[in-house]
Amino acid sequence: MRQFGFYHTSEEKNLLQRVCSWAVDILVVAALAIFLVSLFLNLRTVSGRSMEPALNPGEKVLMSRLSPDLVPYRRLEVVEFAYGENASRTSLKRIIGLPGERVQIMDGKVYINGAELAEGPFQERPVTIAGQAENEIHLGENEYFLMGDNAGSSEDSRFADIGNVKEDQITGRLWLRVSSAEQFGRIR
Repeated sequence: MRQFGFYHTSEEKNLLQRVCSWAVDILVVAALAIFLVSLFLNLRTVSGRSMEPALNPGEKVLMSRLSPDLVPYRRLEVVEFAYGENASRTSLKRIIGLPGERVQIMDGKVYINGAELAEGPFQERPVTIAGQAENEIHLGENEYFLMGDNAGSSEDSRFADIGNVKEDQITGRLWLRVSSAEQFGRIR
């Protein structure tokens, strides 16, 4: 006999316990996922035109903060780096030169260790401003040479106010475009 609705059969108790257990498990997994995402990913908004056409002003991107000790930086990867007085400014650029390499820009083409860079955005559009890279630049240990895809409108490693970028200046790598459903996808 049921009294005031507080009496449950053992089958009802087992079902209720399982549902509660699943709910707790789902909440724990969701909290862990949110924590991990906030620990390793940041949402950024692209500003400026230096990475056009790959990235346009106003686009939203996810930036991964995985350590380069876990996943080394690669040529042509787009990264965010800090520069300026007290590293107060950040910018998005593409890695062109890796530690220990030599970079030079001649006749509108980018050369790495004396060989023309055979891939990337500079095959279709020549680099009209060589800046400091008119003369061969030697990258030290943990130094990178970064350039914007829109080289004619990019403040990057070609110029003295930025120069070679040290690994500890790089704050993360761009991973995923999330602006809209039609543009959603990996950044190349």
